[in-house]
Amino acid sequence: MQNYGNRTLTLVRGEGNYLWDDSDRRYLDALSGIAVCGLGHCHPAVTQAIQEQANTLLHVSNLYNIPPQEQLAEKLVTLSGMDNVFFSNSGAEANEAAIKLARKLGNERGLACPKIIVTEGAFHGRTLATLTATGNPKVQQGFAPLPEGFLRVPYNDVAAIEKLVGKHDDIVAILVEPVQGEGGIRIPDADYLPRLRSLCDQQDWMLMLDEIQTANGRSGKLFAYQHHDGLLPDVVTTAKGLGNGVPIGACLARGKAAELFTAGAHGSTFGGNPLACRAALAVLETLENEWLIERAERLGTQLLDQLNSELAGCAHVKEIRGLGLLIGIELDRPCGELVELARNQGLLINVTAGNVVRLLPPLTLTDAESTLIATTVATLVRDFAQQAA
Repeated sequence: MQNYGNRTLTLVRGEGNYLWDDSDRRYLDALSGIAVCGLGHCHPAVTQAIQEQANTLLHVSNLYNIPPQEQLAEKLVTLSGMDNVFFSNSGAEANEAAIKLARKLGNERGLACPKIIVTEGAFHGRTLATLTATGNPKVQQGFAPLPEGFLRVPYNDVAAIEKLVGKHDDIVAILVEPVQGEGGIRIPDADYLPRLRSLCDQQDWMLMLDEIQTANGRSGKLFAYQHHDGLLPDVVTTAKGLGNGVPIGACLARGKAAELFTAGAHGSTFGGNPLACRAALAVLETLENEWLIERAERLGTQLLDQLNSELAGCAHVKEIRGLGLLIGIELDRPCGELVELARNQGLLINVTAGNVVRLLPPLTLTDAESTLIATTVATLVRDFAQQAA
């Protein structure tokens, strides 16, 4: 099908923080498969885990106990402060599970159409429910009728949510990204999540955080909400970097939310299979053993400082923002051509929201590679701005 459009680059192998195309040209990867390969490519620990598990057992289904799944669940709840986990194959499926938890809660409360508050600029997935929760009319176009049950407000605007109190008595949850990735690396005010937590406590709503892109060390913490001491969501979802390229998603819950799914309420044939869980365990162990989460925080600051220095006063650059190794450079005009220009310089980047250069390099990035990314991107942006002037 033609949904991915025309693709002009063929990548055939990877090692560390680099990829090679079918002409054996090397590229420094500053995109990580869209925040997936946080450990780079063919990391020895992940590769070994995959090989060992592939030589042992690939799949049995969730009709049976799966030791790697149980080990991964135990590790995730310990590290996250949550109570239990549902495993899926993708971020969209993890968010679907979160939405179903909210619907289940609403139905238990006798609500005919439970409502979830979502935000403008959000991206939660491509299934019908997650597409509806997504705040991008462009990706929703052509898929009507979309499911009911969502109330949309501006991102980073608690007052807009407070205005809904008293107007809707069927709200059960808020679903929000700690940092909007596809929306342009939009970072909310420091008190945004704490205020949402407080509001949810007051109204008996669930706070559901979509950390598909922000978790697994990318923000400088295992989960981005951990930048706020003592803050815990009721539900948090993750995927992308959890398997370093092996498809896996997880929906974690605590308290009442953790008890909503009962036997037969939800399921997945492939979710949490032995191979995916062994890979994810290797990822989490490597993040800890190699201190990569702390490194992501330091490298993110280093990259931001260099970009701010090199692009200071640059025309058409509106803002440079980031959290850990989630970095965005917002221009005042569309800048999609920068992707190809960077590729010509041997660097893989991305442009999201039309005008935001998005950098999502591996957490294994070296200091020299960080400097190279910042220098190359800054030069390209300056040249682009001069031509646009």
